[in-house]
Amino acid sequence: MSLSIRNQLPGTVTGVTPGEAMATVGVRLTGGQDLTAAITREAADDLGLSVGAAVRALVKSTEVSLATGPADDLSIRNRLPGAVTRIVLGEVMAVVHVTMEDAELTAVITREAAEDLGLFVGSDVIALVKSTEVALAKA
Repeated sequence: MSLSIRNQLPGTVTGVTPGEAMATVGVRLTGGQDLTAAITREAADDLGLSVGAAVRALVKSTEVSLATGPADDLSIRNRLPGAVTRIVLGEVMAVVHVTMEDAELTAVITREAAEDLGLFVGSDVIALVKSTEVALAKA
């Protein structure tokens, strides 16, 4: 299946907690990082998600924020450490490639934000993704 979503991170389901309308799904990425997805309960049921199931976590590049230091006191659950491997600066936006263990993540942020953060190839960053912005697909 071809998708326009750049970030397709392979992993394994570590837990499913169903609620009335939504479910949270824990995923251990192949590099060992943990990720949480908040998806509709219907989607979790349709995918037949259970512990041990192989999945791909899908995150649009525009839904990835970056931090250069501790991101304490935030409600964002997904915090993925990595290093900047490439930056493409446009007039308004910047595309930042971040390498994590066994995966690469792409973030699209404003050029101003990239400059304010002082990003350069080799910068250590933390990629931040809200749980509600993570979609799942069966692997």
